[in-house]
Parts: sequence; C-alpha cells; structure tokens
Amino acid sequence: MNQKISITALASLSTLGTTKKEIWDNYLTPKSHIAKKQIGDKSVWAASISEKLNEEIQKLQESDIKYKGLDKSVVYAIYVSRLAMQQANWSTEDIFGINIGSSRGATELFEKYHAEFVQTNRVSTLASPTTTLGNISSWVANDLQSSGPEISHSITCSTSLHSLLNGVAWLLSGMTNKFLVGGSEAPLTPFTIAQMQALSIYSRQEDDYPCKAFDLSKKENTMVIGEGASVIALEIGEKDNALAFVEGVGYATEVLQHNISISTDAECFQKSMKMALKNTPIEEVDAIVMHAPGTIKGDTSELNAIRKVFGNQLPFLTTNKWKIGHTFGASGLLSVELAVLMLQNQELIAIPFYEQEKRNRPIKKILVNAVGFGGNAVSILISK
Repeated sequence: MNQKISITALASLSTLGTTKKEIWDNYLTPKSHIAKKQIGDKSVWAASISEKLNEEIQKLQESDIKYKGLDKSVVYAIYVSRLAMQQANWSTEDIFGINIGSSRGATELFEKYHAEFVQTNRVSTLASPTTTLGNISSWVANDLQSSGPEISHSITCSTSLHSLLNGVAWLLSGMTNKFLVGGSEAPLTPFTIAQMQALSIYSRQEDDYPCKAFDLSKKENTMVIGEGASVIALEIGEKDNALAFVEGVGYATEVLQHNISISTDAECFQKSMKMALKNTPIEEVDAIVMHAPGTIKGDTSELNAIRKVFGNQLPFLTTNKWKIGHTFGASGLLSVELAVLMLQNQELIAIPFYEQEKRNRPIKKILVNAVGFGGNAVSILISK
C-alpha cells in the first residue's frame, strides 16, 4: 500500500467480554472460554457471550420497538458499532462508510420463520426484510444516523477481513476518509450446529480444551462455534489517536479440490501473505494470528503455507479459536483485535499446546490470516 491506514477504534463482543481490559485479562489466562451449552435438543461445546452481556443486548433490543424483531447478528453489530463510534470520536456530522458482513446472517430468525412456514404454510410479515444479509449494515447506519455508503456481504469465514479490504479500497480511492468495517455472527442455533456436525469437523473432546486449534498432535477435528461481533474504525493516513496501522493487505482464491477444504500447502494463504508483505521483509514480522480453525487439515495446511513463505524464519504463531471458538464471519476482525492488543501491551499470547520461543525484541508488526469455504484467503499486516 502507498499509504498507511489508521485504526482509530476497535470494539467487540465475544465470550471474552466487551471491554478492552476484560478481553485482555481473559487472553492472559490459559483457560478456554468454551463450555457445554444446550442448543435445541443437543448439549454441545460452544463459546457464548455472558449472561450479563446478553442482558445488555436484550436491553438494546427493547430500547426501540423497531429493534425487537431483529436477529441477534444485527443487534450485536449495532452494539459494537456504537462503542466504536464513541471511541473514534465520530459524530453524525462525519461522513463514513459502513461495511459489516456475516457468514450466515440472521440464521436464528431464518430457522424460526422456516419452522413457522413448515407448520402453518404462512410466515410473518417481516420475515423477508429481517433475514436479508443487507440488514446488518443498513440497521447500523440507521442507528448511527450515518450518511455514507452501506455494504453487507458474506464471504464465509473470511468475511470481516474482506470488509476491511473493502474499507481500505474506499479510503485509498479518495471517495471517503473514514470507514467502519467488521463482522457479526450469532450462529449458536440447532441447524448450524447440525451442519457442522454433518461435516464431521465439530469437537467431540471431553477435556479442558474442547477446541484444539493448532494442536498438531490431535487425531480428530475439534472445531467449536462461537458467537461474536467486531468492528474497527479506519481513517486514511497516520492519525495521532491511532491504535495501530494497516500497513499491507493481501487476498487470493484457489481452485478447490473439495467443497470445504483448501490445498495441502494452502496456496491461497501463500499468495495472500506474500501480497500483504510486498514491501516488508519477512524478518520484520513478529507474529502471525492464524485462522487455525481446529481441524486437522485446516491447521496443518496453514502451517505449511507459512513455512513456504517464511522458511526457517517462522514468526511467533498464535490463534484465538482454542479460547473463543470459531465465530465464522466475525473471526477475522476478532483476530485483528488480538493483534492490536498484543501490539499495545507488547506481549504475545501463546497457544497452550504449541511450544515455541518468544523473540526478545519489541513487537512491531503482526500478520493476521483468515480463510473460508471457497478457498478465499485474506492476510492483513498490522503495525504499531
């Protein structure tokens, strides 16, 4: 990129909480935040938000009669977007774009309305508008009273990093100076769980770490779903209030050999990482926040790609899915959040079952990876 992009705000909600202190304190502990949860008629591993945070979400939903019929994925996005706008000190006078995507969108509402249709052959009046994917950014724009472009999309599990890519493109084009980007996911529903179990990738572990993301010795897939939302405020140039900077972006799609898997050496990741690092020597990268979903092939193929790009000079490798689960479309931005927090606190968060040495030097640059069904990889270089 010929110009840095400032991250002037970062807000999220997940099983780790919603305040920066709470989230960082939870990262500092080696404890997984995944627990058994009753979803439909099944008790499964899941990473859900706390009861206290859920009460805040309900309070927000009940604050406006128009919000009562919205899916959680939309309400989560409104909640974190309000926080980000306050942090960035933006007002309704500012013109900024919004691009908040989701892998699945209003899955809870869709399941509810479909069940209603099967039983009665009729659906509620608002069934269509409340389950469309564009619902997320448009409702956030309505809530924030913004006047810029509104975009929602789904590019499976790399959705929120694609939102970041899109925001960067708008900023570099000169069409706007500010963009709010992110992802929101509320996937803890019976149908979603059943879909992941049908793929034979859902965790059946019975120990303290149900999701063994980047445990290279695991013998079976251990993916676990989590719910969450994350947005960041982007501004063109180097701002004094920047939390961190977007220094490089990369993307790639590879020809798939199978509907849900990428190649053994994750060619898409090799290409996206090289693109993001175009103007950066590999030895300057201090860490990589990997996608690492907790599946055997997903974890090993990404490691193979990293080895292809970095050779013997591997940066510190980490991921958050062993702790917060896979939040689908929101996962990429939650990984960016981890990267920013590590840069701010100058401490790297280790994976409990992957041994490596920490470099004794300041943490200045971190690469963040995400990929989804369809082989669509994104890599973002974040700097201090």
